Amino acid sequence: MDEINDIYEKLGGIISKEDFTREVEEKVEQMSGLCDIRTAAMLVAHDHGASDTGENQLQKISGITPSSGNIKFIAKVMSVFPAKEFNRNDGTVGRVANLIVADETGSIRLTLWDDKADLVKTGDIEIGQSFQISGYVKEGYSGVEVNIGNNGILCETDEKIEARIDSKKIEDIKSGMGDLNIRGRILDIADIRTFNKKDGTEGRVSNITIGDDTGKIRVTLWDEKTELASELKTNDAVEIINAYARENNFNQQVEVQVGSRTILKKIDEEVEFKEDFTSIADIIPGESYSISGQVSGLGEMKEFDRDDGTVNMVSNIYVSDDSGRIRIALWGDHALLVDELDIDTQIEIIDAFSKSGFNDEIELSAGNRTRVVVR
Repeated sequence: MDEINDIYEKLGGIISKEDFTREVEEKVEQMSGLCDIRTAAMLVAHDHGASDTGENQLQKISGITPSSGNIKFIAKVMSVFPAKEFNRNDGTVGRVANLIVADETGSIRLTLWDDKADLVKTGDIEIGQSFQISGYVKEGYSGVEVNIGNNGILCETDEKIEARIDSKKIEDIKSGMGDLNIRGRILDIADIRTFNKKDGTEGRVSNITIGDDTGKIRVTLWDEKTELASELKTNDAVEIINAYARENNFNQQVEVQVGSRTILKKIDEEVEFKEDFTSIADIIPGESYSISGQVSGLGEMKEFDRDDGTVNMVSNIYVSDDSGRIRIALWGDHALLVDELDIDTQIEIIDAFSKSGFNDEIELSAGNRTRVVVR
Protein backbone atom coordinates (compact mmCIF):
# COMPACT_ATOMS: atom_id res chain seq x y z
CA MET A 1 0.00 0.00 0.00
CA ASP A 2 2.64 2.51 -1.08
CA GLU A 3 -0.10 5.02 -1.96
CA ILE A 4 -0.88 5.56 1.75
CA ASN A 5 2.69 5.78 3.10
CA ASP A 6 2.54 9.58 3.23
CA ILE A 7 -0.63 9.39 5.33
CA TYR A 8 0.93 6.86 7.73
CA GLU A 9 3.98 9.09 8.22
CA LYS A 10 1.76 11.81 9.69
CA LEU A 11 1.07 9.51 12.66
CA GLY A 12 4.66 9.84 13.82
CA GLY A 13 4.98 6.18 14.76
CA ILE A 14 2.15 6.08 17.35
CA ILE A 15 1.04 2.77 15.81
CA SER A 16 2.93 0.24 13.73
CA LYS A 17 2.74 0.22 9.95
CA GLU A 18 1.21 -3.26 10.14
CA ASP A 19 -1.55 -2.13 12.52
CA PHE A 20 -2.22 0.93 10.38
CA THR A 21 -2.53 -1.19 7.23
CA ARG A 22 -4.83 -3.63 8.99
CA GLU A 23 -7.11 -0.82 10.24
CA VAL A 24 -7.24 0.68 6.75
CA GLU A 25 -8.27 -2.66 5.27
CA GLU A 26 -10.93 -3.05 7.97
CA LYS A 27 -12.22 0.44 7.22
CA VAL A 28 -12.54 -0.31 3.50
CA GLU A 29 -14.40 -3.51 4.39
CA GLN A 30 -16.73 -1.64 6.77
CA MET A 31 -17.63 0.94 4.14
CA SER A 32 -18.63 -1.74 1.63
CA GLY A 33 -16.77 -0.03 -1.18
CA LEU A 34 -18.15 3.47 -0.47
CA CYS A 35 -14.62 4.78 0.07
CA ASP A 36 -11.29 3.91 -1.54
CA ILE A 37 -8.07 2.89 0.24
CA ARG A 38 -6.69 6.42 0.44
CA THR A 39 -9.90 7.82 1.88
CA ALA A 40 -9.98 4.98 4.42
CA ALA A 41 -6.36 5.75 5.35
CA MET A 42 -7.22 9.41 5.93
CA LEU A 43 -10.10 8.39 8.17
CA VAL A 44 -7.89 6.00 10.20
CA ALA A 45 -5.17 8.64 10.52
CA HIS A 46 -7.73 11.20 11.62
CA ASP A 47 -9.06 8.75 14.21
CA HIS A 48 -5.54 8.53 15.65
CA GLY A 49 -5.16 12.30 15.83
CA ALA A 50 -2.96 12.89 12.80
CA SER A 51 -2.73 16.45 11.54
CA ASP A 52 -1.38 18.08 8.43
CA THR A 53 0.83 21.11 8.55
CA GLY A 54 -1.46 23.99 9.29
CA GLU A 55 -4.38 21.86 10.54
CA ASN A 56 -4.75 24.16 13.53
CA GLN A 57 -5.14 27.10 11.18
CA LEU A 58 -8.57 27.80 9.76
CA GLN A 59 -8.64 27.58 5.98
CA LYS A 60 -10.87 29.17 3.36
CA ILE A 61 -12.85 26.97 1.01
CA SER A 62 -11.19 28.42 -2.09
CA GLY A 63 -7.86 27.04 -0.82
CA ILE A 64 -9.07 23.45 -0.35
CA THR A 65 -7.56 21.02 -2.87
CA PRO A 66 -7.63 17.21 -3.20
CA SER A 67 -4.21 17.09 -1.49
CA SER A 68 -5.21 19.28 1.49
CA GLY A 69 -5.55 16.26 3.81
CA ASN A 70 -7.06 17.05 7.23
CA ILE A 71 -8.36 20.60 7.45
CA LYS A 72 -10.32 22.97 9.65
CA PHE A 73 -12.59 25.74 8.40
CA ILE A 74 -15.78 27.65 9.22
CA ALA A 75 -18.72 27.69 6.79
CA LYS A 76 -22.47 28.17 6.52
CA VAL A 77 -24.87 25.37 5.56
CA MET A 78 -26.51 26.11 2.20
CA SER A 79 -28.15 22.75 1.36
CA VAL A 80 -28.99 19.59 3.33
CA PHE A 81 -29.55 16.18 1.70
CA PRO A 82 -31.37 13.35 3.50
CA ALA A 83 -29.31 10.74 5.34
CA LYS A 84 -29.14 7.30 3.75
CA GLU A 85 -28.40 3.89 5.23
CA PHE A 86 -26.26 1.15 3.67
CA ASN A 87 -25.31 -2.38 4.68
CA ARG A 88 -21.65 -2.99 5.52
CA ASN A 89 -19.98 -6.28 4.70
CA ASP A 90 -19.78 -7.09 8.44
CA GLY A 91 -23.57 -6.98 8.70
CA THR A 92 -23.81 -3.61 10.45
CA VAL A 93 -25.71 -0.64 9.06
CA GLY A 94 -23.83 2.51 8.10
CA ARG A 95 -25.23 5.99 7.58
CA VAL A 96 -24.16 8.75 5.21
CA ALA A 97 -25.46 12.26 4.50
CA ASN A 98 -24.32 15.25 2.45
CA LEU A 99 -24.33 19.02 2.93
CA ILE A 100 -23.31 21.96 0.77
CA VAL A 101 -21.49 24.58 2.86
CA ALA A 102 -19.99 27.92 1.85
CA ASP A 103 -17.89 30.82 3.04
CA GLU A 104 -17.09 34.12 1.31
CA THR A 105 -14.63 32.37 -1.04
CA GLY A 106 -16.81 29.55 -2.40
CA SER A 107 -18.72 26.37 -1.62
CA ILE A 108 -17.93 22.68 -1.05
CA ARG A 109 -19.71 19.39 -0.36
CA LEU A 110 -19.46 17.72 3.07
CA THR A 111 -19.95 13.96 3.41
CA LEU A 112 -21.00 12.95 6.94
CA TRP A 113 -20.62 9.37 8.15
CA ASP A 114 -22.51 7.42 10.84
CA ASP A 115 -22.96 9.51 14.04
CA LYS A 116 -22.37 12.74 12.13
CA ALA A 117 -24.92 11.70 9.49
CA ASP A 118 -27.43 11.13 12.28
CA LEU A 119 -27.34 14.90 12.95
CA VAL A 120 -29.10 15.37 9.61
CA LYS A 121 -31.65 12.66 10.37
CA THR A 122 -32.53 14.26 13.75
CA GLY A 123 -32.82 17.75 12.27
CA ASP A 124 -29.85 19.13 14.26
CA ILE A 125 -28.34 20.50 11.04
CA GLU A 126 -30.35 23.12 9.18
CA ILE A 127 -29.83 25.52 6.30
CA GLY A 128 -28.36 28.80 7.56
CA GLN A 129 -26.39 27.40 10.50
CA SER A 130 -22.65 28.08 10.69
CA PHE A 131 -20.22 25.37 11.82
CA GLN A 132 -16.58 24.94 12.63
CA ILE A 133 -15.62 21.89 10.61
CA SER A 134 -12.72 19.47 10.86
CA GLY A 135 -12.42 16.65 8.37
CA TYR A 136 -10.33 15.19 5.58
CA VAL A 137 -10.38 16.06 1.90
CA LYS A 138 -10.83 13.70 -1.04
CA GLU A 139 -11.77 13.86 -4.70
CA GLY A 140 -15.44 12.83 -4.88
CA TYR A 141 -17.80 12.00 -7.74
CA SER A 142 -18.71 15.67 -8.24
CA GLY A 143 -15.40 17.29 -7.29
CA VAL A 144 -13.47 17.99 -4.10
CA GLU A 145 -15.35 17.16 -0.89
CA VAL A 146 -14.67 17.06 2.85
CA ASN A 147 -15.42 13.83 4.72
CA ILE A 148 -16.33 13.87 8.42
CA GLY A 149 -16.33 10.66 10.44
CA ASN A 150 -17.25 10.08 14.08
CA ASN A 151 -14.00 11.70 15.26
CA GLY A 152 -14.35 14.71 12.99
CA ILE A 153 -15.59 18.06 14.26
CA LEU A 154 -18.88 19.67 13.33
CA CYS A 155 -19.46 22.31 15.98
CA GLU A 156 -22.00 25.11 15.61
CA THR A 157 -20.60 28.62 15.89
CA ASP A 158 -22.11 32.10 16.16
CA GLU A 159 -19.53 33.53 13.79
CA LYS A 160 -21.13 35.46 10.94
CA ILE A 161 -20.31 34.00 7.56
CA GLU A 162 -20.78 35.87 4.29
CA ALA A 163 -21.42 32.81 2.15
CA ARG A 164 -20.80 32.80 -1.59
CA ILE A 165 -22.06 30.03 -3.83
CA ASP A 166 -20.19 29.40 -7.08
CA SER A 167 -22.72 29.81 -9.89
CA LYS A 168 -22.85 28.07 -13.25
CA LYS A 169 -23.43 30.17 -16.37
CA ILE A 170 -26.53 29.14 -18.30
CA GLU A 171 -24.62 28.37 -21.50
CA ASP A 172 -22.50 25.83 -19.56
CA ILE A 173 -25.44 23.80 -18.19
CA LYS A 174 -25.62 20.27 -19.57
CA SER A 175 -28.18 17.50 -19.07
CA GLY A 176 -27.31 15.29 -16.11
CA MET A 177 -25.62 17.99 -14.06
CA GLY A 178 -26.47 18.04 -10.35
CA ASP A 179 -25.69 20.38 -7.44
CA LEU A 180 -26.36 23.28 -9.82
CA ASN A 181 -26.17 26.84 -8.52
CA ILE A 182 -27.45 29.49 -10.95
CA ARG A 183 -28.15 33.21 -10.88
CA GLY A 184 -30.54 34.68 -13.42
CA ARG A 185 -33.17 37.28 -14.23
CA ILE A 186 -36.78 36.12 -14.52
CA LEU A 187 -38.06 36.54 -18.07
CA ASP A 188 -41.38 34.71 -17.83
CA ILE A 189 -43.61 33.00 -15.23
CA ALA A 190 -46.17 30.36 -16.22
CA ASP A 191 -49.36 29.42 -14.38
CA ILE A 192 -49.38 26.53 -11.93
CA ARG A 193 -50.77 23.31 -13.41
CA THR A 194 -52.00 20.19 -11.63
CA PHE A 195 -51.62 16.55 -12.68
CA ASN A 196 -52.33 13.10 -11.27
CA LYS A 197 -49.33 11.16 -10.02
CA LYS A 198 -48.98 7.40 -10.41
CA ASP A 199 -49.78 6.93 -6.70
CA GLY A 200 -53.13 8.71 -7.15
CA THR A 201 -52.12 11.96 -5.44
CA GLU A 202 -52.26 15.35 -7.11
CA GLY A 203 -49.04 16.99 -8.20
CA ARG A 204 -48.34 20.58 -9.13
CA VAL A 205 -45.91 22.02 -11.65
CA SER A 206 -45.00 25.47 -12.88
CA ASN A 207 -42.29 26.97 -15.05
CA ILE A 208 -40.23 30.11 -15.09
CA THR A 209 -37.68 31.20 -17.67
CA ILE A 210 -34.48 32.85 -16.47
CA GLY A 211 -31.63 34.46 -18.35
CA ASP A 212 -28.09 35.69 -17.78
CA ASP A 213 -25.46 37.25 -20.02
CA THR A 214 -24.84 33.88 -21.70
CA GLY A 215 -28.37 32.72 -22.52
CA LYS A 216 -31.68 31.62 -21.05
CA ILE A 217 -33.16 28.40 -19.74
CA ARG A 218 -36.52 27.02 -18.63
CA VAL A 219 -36.84 26.15 -14.93
CA THR A 220 -39.45 23.64 -13.73
CA LEU A 221 -40.87 23.97 -10.20
CA TRP A 222 -42.48 20.90 -8.61
CA ASP A 223 -45.16 20.54 -5.90
CA GLU A 224 -44.56 22.86 -2.90
CA LYS A 225 -41.91 24.78 -4.84
CA THR A 226 -44.62 26.01 -7.24
CA GLU A 227 -45.74 28.38 -4.48
CA LEU A 228 -42.57 30.36 -5.13
CA ALA A 229 -43.91 31.31 -8.56
CA SER A 230 -46.61 33.44 -6.95
CA GLU A 231 -43.95 35.35 -4.98
CA LEU A 232 -41.90 36.23 -8.05
CA LYS A 233 -42.34 38.74 -10.83
CA THR A 234 -40.74 39.39 -14.18
CA ASN A 235 -37.26 40.97 -14.00
CA ASP A 236 -36.63 39.73 -10.45
CA ALA A 237 -33.07 38.49 -9.98
CA VAL A 238 -33.02 35.02 -8.42
CA GLU A 239 -30.51 32.50 -7.15
CA ILE A 240 -31.16 28.76 -7.49
CA ILE A 241 -29.12 26.47 -5.24
CA ASN A 242 -28.82 22.69 -5.56
CA ALA A 243 -30.89 22.13 -8.69
CA TYR A 244 -30.30 19.55 -11.41
CA ALA A 245 -30.56 19.59 -15.19
CA ARG A 246 -32.16 17.15 -17.57
CA GLU A 247 -33.29 17.05 -21.19
CA ASN A 248 -36.96 17.60 -21.94
CA ASN A 249 -38.26 14.53 -23.77
CA PHE A 250 -40.63 16.66 -25.87
CA ASN A 251 -38.26 19.21 -27.38
CA GLN A 252 -34.82 17.81 -26.35
CA GLN A 253 -33.93 21.09 -24.68
CA VAL A 254 -32.08 21.11 -21.36
CA GLU A 255 -34.14 22.37 -18.42
CA VAL A 256 -33.39 23.05 -14.76
CA GLN A 257 -35.43 21.12 -12.17
CA VAL A 258 -36.35 22.63 -8.78
CA GLY A 259 -37.37 19.95 -6.28
CA SER A 260 -37.88 19.69 -2.54
CA ARG A 261 -34.16 20.05 -1.73
CA THR A 262 -33.60 23.05 -4.01
CA ILE A 263 -33.43 26.64 -2.76
CA LEU A 264 -34.88 29.40 -4.98
CA LYS A 265 -34.69 32.94 -3.63
CA LYS A 266 -34.73 36.53 -4.81
CA ILE A 267 -31.41 38.36 -4.64
CA ASP A 268 -30.59 42.05 -4.62
CA GLU A 269 -28.25 42.28 -7.57
CA GLU A 270 -28.33 43.07 -11.26
CA VAL A 271 -28.26 40.15 -13.68
CA GLU A 272 -27.70 41.13 -17.30
CA PHE A 273 -29.68 39.52 -20.08
CA LYS A 274 -30.18 40.43 -23.72
CA GLU A 275 -32.57 38.46 -25.93
CA ASP A 276 -30.94 36.92 -29.00
CA PHE A 277 -33.24 37.70 -31.93
CA THR A 278 -32.93 35.86 -35.25
CA SER A 279 -33.51 37.48 -38.62
CA ILE A 280 -36.61 36.03 -40.29
CA ALA A 281 -34.59 35.06 -43.38
CA ASP A 282 -32.32 32.83 -41.24
CA ILE A 283 -35.11 30.68 -39.75
CA ILE A 284 -35.11 26.98 -40.66
CA PRO A 285 -37.69 24.32 -39.67
CA GLY A 286 -37.40 22.35 -36.46
CA GLU A 287 -35.86 24.93 -34.14
CA SER A 288 -36.97 27.41 -31.48
CA TYR A 289 -36.53 31.10 -32.36
CA SER A 290 -37.12 34.61 -31.10
CA ILE A 291 -37.90 37.35 -33.61
CA SER A 292 -38.53 41.09 -33.45
CA GLY A 293 -40.44 43.00 -36.10
CA GLN A 294 -43.64 44.74 -37.14
CA VAL A 295 -47.09 43.23 -37.63
CA SER A 296 -47.68 43.08 -41.38
CA GLY A 297 -50.84 40.98 -41.55
CA LEU A 298 -53.79 39.96 -39.34
CA GLY A 299 -56.09 36.96 -39.61
CA GLU A 300 -59.22 35.96 -37.70
CA MET A 301 -59.43 34.03 -34.47
CA LYS A 302 -60.97 30.55 -34.70
CA GLU A 303 -62.17 28.16 -32.04
CA PHE A 304 -61.95 24.39 -32.32
CA ASP A 305 -62.61 21.31 -30.21
CA ARG A 306 -59.71 19.30 -28.86
CA ASP A 307 -59.78 15.52 -28.67
CA ASP A 308 -60.36 15.77 -24.90
CA GLY A 309 -63.54 17.81 -25.43
CA THR A 310 -62.08 21.18 -24.40
CA VAL A 311 -62.12 24.23 -26.68
CA ASN A 312 -58.93 25.85 -27.95
CA MET A 313 -58.28 28.98 -30.01
CA VAL A 314 -55.92 29.87 -32.83
CA SER A 315 -55.27 32.98 -34.90
CA ASN A 316 -52.66 33.92 -37.47
CA ILE A 317 -50.59 37.04 -37.91
CA TYR A 318 -47.69 38.00 -40.15
CA VAL A 319 -44.55 39.69 -38.86
CA SER A 320 -41.89 41.38 -40.99
CA ASP A 321 -38.36 42.59 -40.37
CA ASP A 322 -35.62 43.93 -42.66
CA SER A 323 -34.90 40.41 -43.96
CA GLY A 324 -38.34 38.99 -44.70
CA ARG A 325 -41.89 38.12 -43.61
CA ILE A 326 -43.25 35.09 -41.73
CA ARG A 327 -46.60 33.68 -40.67
CA ILE A 328 -47.12 33.03 -36.96
CA ALA A 329 -49.84 30.79 -35.51
CA LEU A 330 -50.96 32.07 -32.09
CA TRP A 331 -52.43 29.32 -29.91
CA GLY A 332 -54.55 29.44 -26.77
CA ASP A 333 -54.63 32.79 -24.97
CA HIS A 334 -52.12 34.18 -27.45
CA ALA A 335 -54.85 33.95 -30.11
CA LEU A 336 -56.77 36.78 -28.41
CA LEU A 337 -53.97 39.22 -29.28
CA VAL A 338 -55.16 39.40 -32.87
CA ASP A 339 -57.98 41.76 -31.76
CA GLU A 340 -55.50 44.05 -29.99
CA LEU A 341 -52.91 44.41 -32.73
CA ASP A 342 -52.68 46.85 -35.61
CA ILE A 343 -50.57 46.84 -38.76
CA ASP A 344 -47.04 48.15 -38.01
CA THR A 345 -47.34 47.36 -34.30
CA GLN A 346 -43.86 46.52 -32.97
CA ILE A 347 -43.87 42.98 -31.60
CA GLU A 348 -41.49 40.36 -30.21
CA ILE A 349 -42.22 36.65 -30.52
CA ILE A 350 -39.94 34.82 -28.08
CA ASP A 351 -39.29 31.07 -28.11
CA ALA A 352 -41.65 30.01 -30.91
CA PHE A 353 -41.12 26.74 -32.78
CA SER A 354 -40.52 26.76 -36.53
CA LYS A 355 -42.03 24.27 -38.96
CA SER A 356 -43.00 23.90 -42.61
CA GLY A 357 -46.54 25.13 -43.19
CA PHE A 358 -48.81 25.75 -46.19
CA ASN A 359 -46.98 25.39 -49.52
CA ASP A 360 -43.87 24.35 -47.53
CA GLU A 361 -43.42 27.90 -46.32
CA ILE A 362 -41.75 28.22 -42.93
CA GLU A 363 -43.98 29.45 -40.12
CA LEU A 364 -43.70 29.89 -36.36
CA SER A 365 -45.97 28.27 -33.80
CA ALA A 366 -46.50 30.31 -30.62
CA GLY A 367 -47.78 27.98 -27.90
CA ASN A 368 -47.75 28.00 -24.12
CA ARG A 369 -43.96 28.12 -24.04
CA THR A 370 -43.89 31.26 -26.17
CA ARG A 371 -43.77 34.83 -24.88
CA VAL A 372 -45.35 37.60 -26.95
CA VAL A 373 -44.30 41.16 -26.16
CA VAL A 374 -46.16 44.06 -27.75
CA ARG A 375 -44.11 47.25 -27.81
